[in-house]
Amino acid sequence: MKSVFAFAVAATVLAFSTSASAQFAKPEDAIKYRKSALSVMGTHFGRLGAMANGKVPFDAKVAADNADVLATMVKLPWAAFGEGTDTGDTKAKPEIWKESAKFKAASDKAQTEVAKLAAAAKTGNLDNLKAAFGPAAETCKSCHDAFRSK
Repeated sequence: MKSVFAFAVAATVLAFSTSASAQFAKPEDAIKYRKSALSVMGTHFGRLGAMANGKVPFDAKVAADNADVLATMVKLPWAAFGEGTDTGDTKAKPEIWKESAKFKAASDKAQTEVAKLAAAAKTGNLDNLKAAFGPAAETCKSCHDAFRSK
């Protein structure tokens, strides 16, 4: 059953990540989509961070569940940074479109580090979560610093 669910999630992520920009009728729709995805990512990342930083008790199942959601969500927002989505209700800096290779590299690195974080969370070991949380947090921070207005 888990493998069927995992396959369905993977197929959905692939469908959205490869064709999401074509699915938006208006640039505002893409902006809303990516902001929503990034908001959900922030929520689940924050829950993991609270455990990693000792602000809430470590719960292996909760950590693994949040990491699973985060690992799925981190694949979604990037396709919604298409042409024409650089203005409007967004904090996206123009550098996203001017330095698209650098932005792509940053999104790829975030996905890699979040996958490592998810794997660490699934071990049920707080020390593993802590070790993986820092590098994942740094990818988020560096992308925000380079590509997000305050």
